[in-house]
Amino acid sequence: MATLGKLYTKSKHSSWAEQRPCPPEDARLTAATPAVTDVKLSPLEAGRAHSLFRWNAVLFVLHGLQGLLILALSFAKDPMVTSPVVSSYLTFDTASESLVPAQRALFELPIGPSVALFLFMSAIAHFLLAWPLRGWYEDRLASGIQPMRWLEYSLSSSVMIVIIATLSGIQEIGTLVAIFGVNAAMNLFGWSMESANQGRTRTQWNHYVFGVVAGIVPWIVIGIALLTAATAPGAEPIPGFVWAIFISLFISFNIFAITMILQYGKIGRWKDYLMGEKTYMFMSLFAKTILAWQVFAGTLAP
Repeated sequence: MATLGKLYTKSKHSSWAEQRPCPPEDARLTAATPAVTDVKLSPLEAGRAHSLFRWNAVLFVLHGLQGLLILALSFAKDPMVTSPVVSSYLTFDTASESLVPAQRALFELPIGPSVALFLFMSAIAHFLLAWPLRGWYEDRLASGIQPMRWLEYSLSSSVMIVIIATLSGIQEIGTLVAIFGVNAAMNLFGWSMESANQGRTRTQWNHYVFGVVAGIVPWIVIGIALLTAATAPGAEPIPGFVWAIFISLFISFNIFAITMILQYGKIGRWKDYLMGEKTYMFMSLFAKTILAWQVFAGTLAP
């Protein structure tokens, strides 16, 4: 009887298990599948990896040589071309018994070495990606992200925009620091855009929009400075090379933004993430080269 009782109990339990409702297979899969799938692209093919290595090696040389040349030309010019950096503040005027604006010179910003600096920043980044960090770089590209790009741009392009600002007549250190910081934030939003969209099938554009909002601010500030100088009664005309720098670099900076739209919009050849990487690399070289030699033509040339 005990044996029969055990068999009865087992049979009874088995029938209960069979009668319990089981969720449909689709429902179980849906519950187990995360909303965002961590999709990793295929590792880079050897040929494409070597192509990117060559690009980084060549860009290391091109940026580095230009930086050395600009630096040599800067020190060859006597006196060296500089732009004053000042600090504005309020002081109490005892005669009028009121606060009045005042200004104090802080230092002279050397234009030529500053141009060489952003070229050297790019050279160092490309050197790291071509040699010490090559494996890390290729792994990141295979996952659809390139952090070094945004780190380098946050520094080098921010130095570029500060140089453009000083050539446009902006000298106040607080304004220059703010321009540097906002431009750096714009590039870091590029990094967060790539991070947020890793593995997503539907692009999240919030980070891109925030970056565009941040990125337009320095150009508005510089544009106001140029228009104020151009419309001041009796003012000397703004040098043509300054207008050329403002327009050409504004266009160049916006091509970076368009490249991200092409990448994440999966448009044409930019469906391939590596096509976007090469576009960024070419545009970085182009923008830095035209700024460097426009500055040379306008300020450093004998």
